[in-house]
Amino acid sequence: MKVRVRFAPSPTGGLHLGGVRTVLYNYLFARAHGGDFVLRIEDTDQSRYVPGAEQYIIDCLEWCGLSPDESPVKGGPHVPYRQSERKALYHQYAQQLIAQGNAYYAFDTPEDLEQMRLQYRKDEHTPAQYDHNTRMKMRNSLSLPAHEVKALLDSGTPYVVRIQMPENVTVHLNDLICGEMTFESGLSDDKVLLKADGMPTYHLAVVVDDYLMGITHAFRGQEWLPSAPVHVLLWQYLGWAQNMPRWAHLPLILKPDGNGKLSKRDGDRLGFPVFAMNWTDPKTNELTTGFREIGFIPQAFVNMLAMLGWNDGTGQELFSMDELISKFSIERVHKGGAKFDFEKAKWFNHQYIQHTDATTLAAMAKPFVEKELGHAADEHMLAAVVPVIKDRCTLLTDFWAQGHFFFRTPELVEKAAITDKWNDQKQQFFTVWSAALATLATWTEAGIEASFNEAVAQHGIKKGDVMLPFRIMLVGGKYGPGVFAIAALIGKDETIKRIGAIIG
Repeated sequence: MKVRVRFAPSPTGGLHLGGVRTVLYNYLFARAHGGDFVLRIEDTDQSRYVPGAEQYIIDCLEWCGLSPDESPVKGGPHVPYRQSERKALYHQYAQQLIAQGNAYYAFDTPEDLEQMRLQYRKDEHTPAQYDHNTRMKMRNSLSLPAHEVKALLDSGTPYVVRIQMPENVTVHLNDLICGEMTFESGLSDDKVLLKADGMPTYHLAVVVDDYLMGITHAFRGQEWLPSAPVHVLLWQYLGWAQNMPRWAHLPLILKPDGNGKLSKRDGDRLGFPVFAMNWTDPKTNELTTGFREIGFIPQAFVNMLAMLGWNDGTGQELFSMDELISKFSIERVHKGGAKFDFEKAKWFNHQYIQHTDATTLAAMAKPFVEKELGHAADEHMLAAVVPVIKDRCTLLTDFWAQGHFFFRTPELVEKAAITDKWNDQKQQFFTVWSAALATLATWTEAGIEASFNEAVAQHGIKKGDVMLPFRIMLVGGKYGPGVFAIAALIGKDETIKRIGAIIG
């Protein structure tokens, strides 16, 4: 059977690191096995639907280079790929479960449910759940006479459909990561399968759609393990047990200290993003910064994510996409959670910057430079600057921080670093040398340095005493690549102008 995997996010907000990693592992597994990667939008909870979130998810996948084979945009043999557009499909399966005695109608009001949770709770901290202990005390088609149930249905009384979880059944699941697992059915509540608005919940929709779309492997986070027995039983009750996909529950991405699941709040507190791209919540207009916007290369971001819970066993850390596809195996995904280390994430990006050719890197850095410039950048200058400063750059935003003086005369100059040790000899040196530069025939790094050395010898001054002032004249501070390389790139007129701004 051809491998078919899916990523099925809810369009309720930004795409978290864990979600993108789930996409990546799905994608790698599908490509490694010549299979299909499906994007399905699980938008059944209309109360949590956020406008723009679906397009945001699609854009994130495109930026990461993880394009699906089938999706709401691309189409495919199993359209539609939005669950809200598949609403009519789920009712027949809910009715089948009711007819078989595996599910039932529940007419309880929100007030009824709240009273039940309080009245039958085990202790003050553990509210009761809707299960085999409480279902016969509630208003449903198991506890009410058949004629009363019919009357309620005929009158249009709101209801939900719940699965009837058996009391003493051991549910088995052979997980590709966690191994053989067992669950006691009586510990699970009677999950809602169909809501009062006719929309299915995740529990019913995921099973029906995975079956109808021929999904062979389902990867999802370990937080879904408590729902596994419900889903296994649904596959059995609907007669599809032989078609149930192989499941792999992925380890959590943990906080840097390893204490709990990484959240947006942790990222805000510790100063790093947890979303792939910028996300603005339309309800609050709150902006959350993404990895793309702070200057990550998408391939480096993907490489970093791959290593959050997986390795190939050789110690290798840098992989091309083709290498990830060829080496990825679900057997080498860790069972335990993976701690997120932002410094390590930046290390990956730095490595990619060092290994990316100058032309490609210049194209990547261009929008970041232009954002700061406020206008189009000189592409020839950018192409020349990138190789000179890339060793100093960890993020694409660093190309401006480390090279702004190539594109614009520094507005702020650390004059104190010059004037503290300034004297007439240095004034005379730069006055004479600046005039000599105006007549320099060949404007190259080597030619400028040779002229500088000659002037140093003529004035009987130490080279080190005038190198730092020259740097500060050109750059504005005590940083940057070689000063003669800077002068060669910014040009003769600009070099002389910057010297003159200091010596008057």
